[in-house]
Amino acid sequence: MQRDNTKRMDISVEYLEEAQSYIDNMPEKARKKMFHNVGLVCTGVKDTRIFKKLTDSGIWEFRAEYESNEYRLLSFWDNTKSSFIVATHGFDKKTQRTPKGEIEHAERIRDEYYKSK
Repeated sequence: MQRDNTKRMDISVEYLEEAQSYIDNMPEKARKKMFHNVGLVCTGVKDTRIFKKLTDSGIWEFRAEYESNEYRLLSFWDNTKSSFIVATHGFDKKTQRTPKGEIEHAERIRDEYYKSK
């Protein structure tokens, strides 16, 4: 019998209010796909098509595509807890690049998160 020697990660994700509201308002199949992708990341799957660090930022992006629509859920790693991601908010992506305003919004939410700790 062969053993699975793949190193598994136990990553937790906390959805802040704006992120949860965005997810709640996604089309059902898109929401299921986003949760599926988040689940893959939580088990240690490394795939930049579903979870990617944004350039020049400490912000990460969960990604899901459904019916030619791009859904993004911005997040950051909580540096005070091991293997813990905080989802800040989401948006429907309409351009090739993630809008700077969305990244700045995620950074503001991250800063408030740490201030409240």
